[in-house]
Amino acid sequence: MNTTSAAVTGAAAFTWLGMVVAVSFIEAPLKFRAPGITVRLGLGIGRLVFRALNIAESVLAAAVVVAVAAGSPTAPVTVTTCGVAALLAVQLAAVRPLLNRRSDRVLAGEELPRSRAHYVYVAVEVLKAAALVTLGVSALAAV
Repeated sequence: MNTTSAAVTGAAAFTWLGMVVAVSFIEAPLKFRAPGITVRLGLGIGRLVFRALNIAESVLAAAVVVAVAAGSPTAPVTVTTCGVAALLAVQLAAVRPLLNRRSDRVLAGEELPRSRAHYVYVAVEVLKAAALVTLGVSALAAV
């Protein structure tokens, strides 16, 4: 992989990883422990934060795909790039719409049990974080 593509891929992957860790694994769980935050308020804030995260992730995913495509990538970099992009696509196209419909109902005043889709989202986030570490390391090692 050429040096510029590897550097861009590594930087984008680790930036993306930092955002996922900060939002999904630190901000989201802590938000509901803050004094005065109700479930409805937390969901409203979470929807805004995750919408912004998903937009940033989409931009970073596009940067990774372009950098990898332009850089004569190794097989591990190509496979991991496809995996990370697929995980993001699953979250955006399949899991987030389910969570949005559920949060619409909660925001409208319904009392609902914890969603299984939430657990799926968390599992995909864990896989995506691991894939981003692998991608960043693989890209930088491919120089």
